Amino acid sequence: MIGLWVVIAVVVMIVLFLIAVYNGLVQKRVRCREAWSQIDVQLKRRYDLIPNLVDTVKGYAAHEKETLENVIQARNQAVTAQGVQAQAEAENMLTGALGKLFALSESYPNLKANENFAQLQEELTSTENRIAFSRQHYNDSAAVYNTARMKFPNNIVANTFGFKNQEYFEIDEPAQREVPKVSF
Repeated sequence: MIGLWVVIAVVVMIVLFLIAVYNGLVQKRVRCREAWSQIDVQLKRRYDLIPNLVDTVKGYAAHEKETLENVIQARNQAVTAQGVQAQAEAENMLTGALGKLFALSESYPNLKANENFAQLQEELTSTENRIAFSRQHYNDSAAVYNTARMKFPNNIVANTFGFKNQEYFEIDEPAQREVPKVSF
């Protein structure tokens, strides 16, 4: 009879342990999703600013059509990107296109002096900083989740219940690791 109680106690402890591990992994996965949603919010803000910026530049640099079209095309690709890796690649292209757009302002003193352009530039720079912070938060959350998922015996629970690895939001090209310089 005592042996049966010991077996029941051991089984209950194992079940409680598995529940705790499962719930811990769920909590970390939810944090990753929440961190990704913060990136999404900041990217949406960025996407909303870009058409205004392009319209402002158009008035001063209408013959720079290719640069303006590249920014709009990169923005559209970023808006429709699905998944962490695709989003990171699209954001890399958009950052490069915006860098070229801001470089145009050096050739157009009137554009540089335009109050609307300066305000949009400031908002975009602020948004870029928020995106960088959100990326860092997401990558930190993904690292915590991935580490917990790979540890033994968590990896057994993770594999049993289909907890997948979270991708990191990484920038591939070293030149694009910096926020575009927009000094005037």
